[in-house]
Amino acid sequence: MGTLLFPLFRDQFFDGDAEKAWRTVCIVPAIVAATTAIIVVTTSEDCPDGNYKQIKKDGRMSEVAASASFRSGAIDFNTWLLYLQYACCFGVELTMNNFTATYFVDKFALSTESASAIASIFGFMNIFARGLGGFTSDKFMNKYNMRGRIFWQATTLIMEGICIFLFASVDQLWAAIMLLTFFSIFVQAAEGSTYGIVPYVNPTAPGAVAGIVGAGGPTGAVLFGLGFRQIENVRHAYYLMASIVIVSGVSCLFLCVKGHRGFLWGEDTDRQTLMIPNMEEEDQEPQDVKVDEAEEEGSSDDQVVTVEA
Repeated sequence: MGTLLFPLFRDQFFDGDAEKAWRTVCIVPAIVAATTAIIVVTTSEDCPDGNYKQIKKDGRMSEVAASASFRSGAIDFNTWLLYLQYACCFGVELTMNNFTATYFVDKFALSTESASAIASIFGFMNIFARGLGGFTSDKFMNKYNMRGRIFWQATTLIMEGICIFLFASVDQLWAAIMLLTFFSIFVQAAEGSTYGIVPYVNPTAPGAVAGIVGAGGPTGAVLFGLGFRQIENVRHAYYLMASIVIVSGVSCLFLCVKGHRGFLWGEDTDRQTLMIPNMEEEDQEPQDVKVDEAEEEGSSDDQVVTVEA
């Protein structure tokens, strides 16, 4: 929008009127978004297993009241910690989308086109960095269980905060561009890492948890945006944002997902403990699982599993 469409609209359609150009150019992403939404609704399936209607018909999905699902997700402390943390990554991304170009224009006296081109670096990191954050979270989970995911989440947020401090402190254009790139990578990685944890918080209400956590992004953008508008020295506004982001990284110490060990408390559920299905939660009791070696004449790798209720 900044490097191609804005100059085109300004010079070709509005005879150099930048005010009309930047307002009108916003119609383009609106049309693209609406078209994409129509394509998604009309051509895609609801989830990897197919459409919800068919899944319910096959008996593979139980009916859950929306209010009960929301309540179940909303009363979980982890949901709101992740809400805060998502406000400090996706909320920061939205804030940077709003203020980065202006920052480069004011601080380094660049043209709108040049500043927009540099600011677009922040968005282009989404091509790989968000997926990289989730992928790395999976790898940490495989090796260190949930503590690995939480550790990676804390790392991305703390590194993001440090990059914000450094970005706002440098006075050389090349250094600002380099730090903006690293800053963006950690921001997007934190977003992917957050949603690496979300599905585990409350498996019975994943939609509610995902929705609440996702709402943290716009909330953070609004609050950080107010900071940038109210604090006269933009460097101090960046410092304030960086401090809050680092605090959110430290808050990972208090994440403790049920059935998984956190940093301060909790424990990983024994994988050899089976729960009797279709019982009320308070009546569920673990079953003892005994593994006996196969008879000598059988393969040495064969095992017989006996379950005692």
